[in-house]
This record gives sequence, C-alpha cells and structure tokens, in this order.
Amino acid sequence: MGREFVTIPGGKGSNQAAAAARLGAEVRMIGCVGSDSFGDVLLQSMKNENIELDGVRSVPDISTGVASITVSKGENQIIVVPGANNEVTPEYVHTHSSSIADADVLLIQLEIPLSAIREAIRIAKENNVLVILNPAPIQELPEDILSNVDWLTPNELEADGLCKPTNHSILNKCIVTHGKDGSAFYEYPNNVQHVPAYSVHVIDTTGAGDTFNGALAVALTEKMPLKKACQFANAAAALSATQMGAQRGMPVRSAVEALLLRNFSN
Repeated sequence: MGREFVTIPGGKGSNQAAAAARLGAEVRMIGCVGSDSFGDVLLQSMKNENIELDGVRSVPDISTGVASITVSKGENQIIVVPGANNEVTPEYVHTHSSSIADADVLLIQLEIPLSAIREAIRIAKENNVLVILNPAPIQELPEDILSNVDWLTPNELEADGLCKPTNHSILNKCIVTHGKDGSAFYEYPNNVQHVPAYSVHVIDTTGAGDTFNGALAVALTEKMPLKKACQFANAAAALSATQMGAQRGMPVRSAVEALLLRNFSN
C-alpha cells in the first residue's frame, strides 16, 4: 500500500530544460504535448521557467506523454507512456531548424523517435552545435547517431550496454552518472576520472539525472573544463534530490554555487 499520490510536471526534455533555465541559461524547447489537461499544465510550467515554447505544439486527439513513478527509500522506478512525444517527427524538427542552428548546445533524450533525434543531430552538426545525448530510456543506438554525438550521459546501468571498454571512440564520449557515487568520464586509453558526489539529505532522486544533464549543458556552454563541469552538475543533481518531484527540487544558480563553495572551503 502506498502513502501518497501526486502529479508533477515532468518528462526528460521538459525536466532538463527547466534545470538549465533555473541555472541561468536561455532555453528553447522542441516537442509535442497532447490537447489535454496534462499538456496545459506542462506548457504553463515551462512558461513559468521562462522556456521559449515556439517549438512546442499541442497535438489534437492524443494524450500527453506521462511517466508513472514509484518512489521507495529515496529510489525510483519509472514507466513511460510516450503519447504525443511520438508526434515529434523529423519534418517537425526540421521546421525548427533555426532554433537548433542558433544554439550553443543541443541537449536531447530518447523519449522521442530516433528519426527525429537523427534529424536534430544532423542540423546541429551542420552548424557546429555541441550535441549532448542522454540515452534514456535506453535502447540500441545506430552508429550514425553515436558517431555524431559529442557527449553521451548514461547512468551506470545504461552505460553497461553502451560504453564498452573495447570501443574507445564511444567510451571517450561517455559521462556516466553514478547516483550517490557522483559521476565519471573517460580519457584515452583507459583512464577513468571519478568526480565525487555531494552529501545531502535525500528525499527523492526523481529528476536528479535530468538536473545533472541540464547543469552539464550549462557548464559546457560556459566553457568549463570537463571535471569542473561535472562537479557543477553533481552539485545541482544533489540539491535536486532534497525535495520531492523532478522539477520542484531543481536548484537555482546561487544554491549550486553555495554548495560548491562550502565543499571546496572545507
């Protein structure tokens, strides 16, 4: 028997956009919602975060994507029903190619069709835009997508099937999140750089990975060295886990910088 039920705005793209926006980035979202009450809530939530929504459309006669999440002892399991996310087609992405071409970084996830992801990455690479792919929910990725991504950000389970030690071209693109153990990235040939996590009182880890990705995108846009960017993202992710719900707990810039300052001064 459960104790509580709540509905909270989410979705990996929306979460990561909100995380980046709260940290001071100018964020444009490309995606689809359904013409239902959940879609209305999502649009209003993103407006409240000052996310530009010219690239988000409401699709009639289809449900907004939802994730059913169970939380126990601070850990979570998630079932995703894509709904309107499947309406993000390559053609739709192409109509918003200028938003991608003008960006500093394209942050993309696997809750939309691979064909749309491929088109977004193609536009980004033609315009020298940095590409970060968060490979979640995990699925097999074709070589043409993997080869055109600058950074892959799997969690430790996703990394098992993706970041194989024998494939250096992929391994050196991997920044792996390890929950309470922080994150890690790889340097050729077999050097692993571990970046420790920050100690906080954990309430709910939902959205911590998305916060990490949004913060990492901000940090790399600001040209932080990779280790410092991971430290910044670790701090943001840690703070996000101190409150219930994905977007509710995402921190503002001043809170992340305060956590970093406390830890570096100790």
